[in-house]
Amino acid sequence: MKNKHYFLLLCVVAFSTVFSIFAFTGVDTGISKIIMSYQIGDVAEDFELKNVDGKMVSLADFEEAKGFIVIFTCNTCPVSVANEDRIIALNEKYMDQGYPVIAINPNNPKISSGDSYELMKVRAEEKGFNFPYLFDDGQKVYPKYGASKTPHVYVLNKEDNKLIVRYIGSIDDSARNSGAVKTKFVENAVDALTKGIPIEVASTKAIGCSIKK
Repeated sequence: MKNKHYFLLLCVVAFSTVFSIFAFTGVDTGISKIIMSYQIGDVAEDFELKNVDGKMVSLADFEEAKGFIVIFTCNTCPVSVANEDRIIALNEKYMDQGYPVIAINPNNPKISSGDSYELMKVRAEEKGFNFPYLFDDGQKVYPKYGASKTPHVYVLNKEDNKLIVRYIGSIDDSARNSGAVKTKFVENAVDALTKGIPIEVASTKAIGCSIKK
């Protein structure tokens, strides 16, 4: 019986050691992603990613911004494509109010060849994107946000020089058909922030394609 208890103790110690190593090194066990994924009220870190115009872009570049509409999207997902005009419209409406759109392609082009940086440039030109369209090279940014779909939206609000996550989810309640939209989640969230009132719906389910890893 004593040997059995000793063996169980060794197993617990070994598991704890392995868990600690994975958490420290960031090995993709799913553990690090759970720890790092943003929730409502969290402070979002800045990043620096390459835009389709070849320039590196960070949130700090937008000194006058009051916040951001960060949207993880891509070239190839039919749902992302169905939302492109809506994303353009969001930037047109809110950029001058201090909440510009920052679009990020999180997909691995080795898995999804249509989401390469070169084809991002083509798509941005074709659609006339009026916002930065950044490439998450090495897929370092989207795991911090916890994005799982394209499109997946995060509305950030600048408070005491920190970017606070205030909304996470879908653009609206009709991901595939813009003509059937009844509730515009992102617009409602940003409108509430500009008025200084609470956001009624701060989190919704993102509808779209899984991010290609």
